[in-house]
Amino acid sequence: MAAKTGTTGSMQVDTDLVRELAAMLNDTGLSEIEVEDGERKIRVSRTMTAVSAPMMAAPVAPPAAAPAAAAPSAPAISANAMKSPMVGTAYLTPEPDAAPFVSVGQQVKAGDTVLIIEAMKVMNPIVAATSGTVTEILVESGQPVEFDQPLLVIA
Repeated sequence: MAAKTGTTGSMQVDTDLVRELAAMLNDTGLSEIEVEDGERKIRVSRTMTAVSAPMMAAPVAPPAAAPAAAAPSAPAISANAMKSPMVGTAYLTPEPDAAPFVSVGQQVKAGDTVLIIEAMKVMNPIVAATSGTVTEILVESGQPVEFDQPLLVIA
């Protein structure tokens, strides 16, 4: 339970839960966690300075790969890429020793499960929005993902 409401109508915050969620942020590298229990909601977020470093690193890479070949691939990925609908951990297989849901070159139909994202210990199937061929898988199994992060490309 995220919060307790007293008889006076004021909200009593469950500080143990807040501490547990904050520890989860540190352990997983996530920037925000939100828990909802009926009408009560608690959100714990933090400013991630580590996010700045990868953002800075990304602009450094294109000048190093200045040939025109690098520039066209970035728009193609963002145009056809399936993006993460949530923050969590991406898994490419249903179980650790199982075969992956999809592989590069595989045909998929709209509605096929292509990977799962674990968020708050809940496994969320991520399904293909369109039919086509998987041309790129942009994440690794067990990798933390952010909201709107490209996951894979279906063309």
